[in-house]
Amino acid sequence: MAGNNDQDSRVARKRNQPQPPKRHWFRRIILTLIALFVVGALAGIGLFFYYAQSSPTITESNLKSENATRIYDANNKLIANFGTSNREYVKSNQIPATLKSAVVSIEDRRFYQHKGVDYYRILGAALGNLKGSSLGMQGGSTLTMQLVKLSVFSTNTSDRNLRVKAQEAWLALNVEKHFSKAQILEFYINKVYMGNGIYGMGTAAKYYYGKSLNNLNLSQLALLAGMPQSPTYYNPYTYPSYATNRRNLVLQAMYDSKAITKQQETTAEAVNVKTGLAKTHGSIVTQQKKQKVIDAYLTEVRADLKRKGYDPATSGVKVYTNLNMNAQQRLYDIANTSKYVSYPDKNFQLGVSVVDSYTGKVSAMIGGRKHTNVTYGLNRAVQTDRSNASTMKPILDYGPAIEYESWPTYKTVADTKFKYPGGNTSVNDFDNNTLGNMTMRSALVQSRNIPAVRTLAQVGRNRAKTFANQLGMNLKGTIPYSSAIGAYVSSLQVAGAYAAFANGGTYHKPYYINKIVTQDNRTVNYTSNGKRVMKQSTAYMITDMLKDVINSASGTGTTAKINGVYQAGKTGTDDYPDNLKSTVPSDAMLDSWMAGYTKNYSVSVWTGYDRKDQGYIDNSNAKISQNIYREMMTYLQQYSPNSDWAKPSSVGTVKKNGIEELYVVGHLFSNAEANSGTTGSSVNNGTTTTQSSSSTTDHTMTQSSSSASSSSEAASSSSEATSSSESSSEAASSSEASSSSHEASSSAAASSSAADNNQHAGQ
Repeated sequence: MAGNNDQDSRVARKRNQPQPPKRHWFRRIILTLIALFVVGALAGIGLFFYYAQSSPTITESNLKSENATRIYDANNKLIANFGTSNREYVKSNQIPATLKSAVVSIEDRRFYQHKGVDYYRILGAALGNLKGSSLGMQGGSTLTMQLVKLSVFSTNTSDRNLRVKAQEAWLALNVEKHFSKAQILEFYINKVYMGNGIYGMGTAAKYYYGKSLNNLNLSQLALLAGMPQSPTYYNPYTYPSYATNRRNLVLQAMYDSKAITKQQETTAEAVNVKTGLAKTHGSIVTQQKKQKVIDAYLTEVRADLKRKGYDPATSGVKVYTNLNMNAQQRLYDIANTSKYVSYPDKNFQLGVSVVDSYTGKVSAMIGGRKHTNVTYGLNRAVQTDRSNASTMKPILDYGPAIEYESWPTYKTVADTKFKYPGGNTSVNDFDNNTLGNMTMRSALVQSRNIPAVRTLAQVGRNRAKTFANQLGMNLKGTIPYSSAIGAYVSSLQVAGAYAAFANGGTYHKPYYINKIVTQDNRTVNYTSNGKRVMKQSTAYMITDMLKDVINSASGTGTTAKINGVYQAGKTGTDDYPDNLKSTVPSDAMLDSWMAGYTKNYSVSVWTGYDRKDQGYIDNSNAKISQNIYREMMTYLQQYSPNSDWAKPSSVGTVKKNGIEELYVVGHLFSNAEANSGTTGSSVNNGTTTTQSSSSTTDHTMTQSSSSASSSSEAASSSSEATSSSESSSEAASSSEASSSSHEASSSAAASSSAADNNQHAGQ
């Protein structure tokens, strides 16, 4: 019984049951990993060849050429290189063996062993990336791959991807099949960027040391070999400590490669990195120093390239710009010779921008007169540290009044004593007079300041700022009322804004570059997409009034008149601030502007002096800005259609005192409506006081200053016009005034600026 019990026990039963087969899980994991590796490898190989088949072509010319960025004008003519114009190409037998050893030691120690791609180095770089070591950061590119990148790919961040890496490797393998190691090293040494617009180590030897490569010592050659990694920071002139560290790293690499002895390394490391540097750069003259004519334009193209992610020095791209080279040359001649315009002295300065009215293309630009050999000098055409004076009035005052309040050109505005809302500072004009009530047309044509500030107050600063910023003014915060007669914007911004009036109300942000072609023949196109920012009626009515600035006998821009040319424009002069008025004559001004346009081009001109001790604008030279504008626009219109603007159906005409005035269809103001709002009213410290419109008279003799209208015309006004009369405009004014008390201090401070208390602003 006991035996049977043993056989029937649970232990016995468990022992007698069949056991499941052992799980070979370890072997399965290994097999799975191997399968994944094989699949991944095959996929990687397939992807590599997929990318490789679309690789760009590479020629010996590509390998030998400079890596300079090339700049073309609007006619696809090469006009500049961002690099040297006289690179000194050195053949392999002219390159010291020491320099070759230095380059190979620091850049590609296995250069003579691999066939273009170093698989050991790639594996090491991958492991380094996993470990976070410096090896991984250096990557797996060989010298041949670096040469390929410099020859057919750009160096910007967008080209650091798997596709480009695969194509670099494929092309490197092909380069190694067709060229010897000595040739590849020669190509590389002559192609690398060495800072300061210098390409190639042979050229760099002359630039930095005034000698040929064969006359440099070990320390100097080691520095040149190490510079391509970061030519800016390893520049021995500007960053000697960084340059020393890099040179010593090259020397250590040379010792590790057995290219030099320990004694040679130690001796070279002891040499001051600045020893032997040239005090002058001899015959190495960058091409830009010969390009005074286009310096301002190149300055902006260079900055634009950086914004787009390209390094102007090393990208090696072709940049096709909107520059009209013939117009640029004429603009340069106007500014720098006495053939077209006479200038009072060499310190008299200017900034001029020429913009295509329908596209926003910057056709020409000049940033100053009498340039020296300074490259990328001060570009006054884009500076925003001077007030644009009364050229702001169509942008911030009367444009918004038509756009938002549907003011007709015969709307009455008051030129009576007035203080900036929120302060105790009076608004003045260039003649220190007030002329009573006048039409908006007359106020703009004669460039009266008080009506302009009153108009801004009526429209409301928020709406006016919105309108102006849609025209590229970039005004920030709560704008002071003094902005009505000038704000700190550039000639380029004004030209861009006026171009929108010229083309019927569409704003195109001005731009320089229309196309970039990379080294691997990829094309990136650029344009300025237009945005409608105002009604056609607004653009046309502003243009119609600005025509009179130039054509009317009472206009301030008559010097800019060109017989037979349909154009519109606005002048502007800016007074000295109160704290400086006692140091200059009574007629002295800071700035003089002329901005105008045809249907084809918009041109904005600033003139003045950089510093007060150099001179000042006065009545004898205030018209030079108009002369510059006239000469430039005369040239431009020789090669452009000349036609007048067609009145849109949204604009109506009505006779007022013998003058053909304009109004927005549906908003024909009656006599009472035309006289409402700004007529003799003063918005000050939140209080509106209204003077009788009959108590003031317009003392001017201009034909457009009358605000009278016939009763028959008043009867034809629509009920819709009522909504844009006194109630809505005064509501905007009172809301502005009520919020202006907190701005009293800033408004008072602003009154001491060039824009406030401005006797000359607006001429």
